[in-house]
Amino acid sequence: MIKVSDIAKQKVISLMAEGGFDASKDYVRVGVKSGGCSGLSYELDFDNKALESDKIFEDNAVRIVVDKKSFLYLVGTVLEYSGGLNGKGFVFNNPNAQRTCGCGESFSL
Repeated sequence: MIKVSDIAKQKVISLMAEGGFDASKDYVRVGVKSGGCSGLSYELDFDNKALESDKIFEDNAVRIVVDKKSFLYLVGTVLEYSGGLNGKGFVFNNPNAQRTCGCGESFSL
């Protein structure tokens, strides 16, 4: 399962509305792809449909879809948002990551 912090929830709902998505019925698509300085990088997007092979979760009123391959890397992850002066935007707190890069956008297992 993937958890969503309260601050990330507020930002997701706001960004979804700006992009023409409805947080009550559309999804946040979270994934992992090869790349980044540590080997794997996170993907975050909005989607209005889930594929048959997707894992579907809901936490803190945010609907999340993850493809099966990415799910293996993301189990237990908490999606947070950091928006202060040094804020980076969305942050993935992934307990499976053994090493992360300085920017926080890539990791390795």
